[in-house]
Amino acid sequence: MTGHRVTMLGTGLIGLFYTQTLHGQRNRDRVEVVYSRSPERAQSFARDNGVARWATDLEEAVADAETDVVVIGVPNHLHAEAVELCAAHGKAVLCTKPLARNSDEARRMLDTVERAGLFAGYLEDLCYTPKTLKALKAVETGQIGTVTWARSRETHPGPHSAWFWDAKQAGGGAIVDLGCHCIEIIRNYMGKQNRPLEVFCWMDTLVHPIEAEDNAIALIRFESGAIGQFEVSWTFRGGMDLRDEVAGTEGTIWANHFLRTGFEMFASGEGADYVAEKAESTSGWLFPVGDEVSELGYVDMFTDMFDALDEGRQPMETFYDGYVVNAVMDACYRSAATGSWEPVELADWRGAGVERIARERREYEGRTVIKQEKMPDGRLKMILKDEETGAFEDVVTAGEPVGA
Repeated sequence: MTGHRVTMLGTGLIGLFYTQTLHGQRNRDRVEVVYSRSPERAQSFARDNGVARWATDLEEAVADAETDVVVIGVPNHLHAEAVELCAAHGKAVLCTKPLARNSDEARRMLDTVERAGLFAGYLEDLCYTPKTLKALKAVETGQIGTVTWARSRETHPGPHSAWFWDAKQAGGGAIVDLGCHCIEIIRNYMGKQNRPLEVFCWMDTLVHPIEAEDNAIALIRFESGAIGQFEVSWTFRGGMDLRDEVAGTEGTIWANHFLRTGFEMFASGEGADYVAEKAESTSGWLFPVGDEVSELGYVDMFTDMFDALDEGRQPMETFYDGYVVNAVMDACYRSAATGSWEPVELADWRGAGVERIARERREYEGRTVIKQEKMPDGRLKMILKDEETGAFEDVVTAGEPVGA
């Protein structure tokens, strides 16, 4: 099977990671055109990455007659324009996160690709990390029961490029930059049929002299009754902290993606070299990352995107998912302003819906079993409730657990 010929919009870190992944993962997809506003940057990027052509005009890059897929890796305020150009020139489009600066803009982009009949994928790489994919499989097969709570954390010392720090260009601060990852990770664990209903959010600008928030924490309540929690920061020192936790009725998942993952190294700083994205030091105890593009999900993400395009199916992450994420982030900003729970406003909800988490009732001698556990001596201890009187009591027995 022949590969796809790609126009890469953007030559920043994300454009570099994307290009390295495309040239290395399936060994048949190639970036043929790269766009940058800077001719010097475009030319050097093309030379260093084996890209045949470069352009400084956005439409010229999108319209290139020899490419069939456009990857959007430019600043957030250019995403909508790039999608319009893809529609005008009939190009499949893959857009980096966040899809847009707000849900209205995201909805227009979604409408644009659907009206044009374009294949469109949302490049939410952290949903594709090897650990996340394995954890999602465990959730989907019922290994941890029904998910009741999911937490996602992304913190680091701040973004690489100047435009990220400008709320007008980016659409916000740490919530837009990092919270989009966390929200979609949480949605995957909850199940995408599970509608996010409302949000309670705190945010503040604690360190940097900017208008956008550099720290935020939010709770997301879902239709099932489960709670999602995210923590984001541009002021965390020590590298990039990517962690997820999932609690279910029958199990728990902890995943650490980037720090303290089992690869640690001490260096004096002599002969210092690149360690990992957003690592703040090249001396002392360091946390290198073996295969960075794989650990950050890029390899599995692009494999899914191009396989989906070839097979005529939807990828795991779509423009619709990006729209939902933007709607949740909008609710975060409203909640931070009002200090109240704010609804997630979705003009277009496509999920089938889910039932509320069921409170399973088990019975022992006519009383409700609240909890049971084995004692050190092998006996079984149960906490029981008498539904008629409302009384709780401890019962210790030599029997087997109820429902075992």
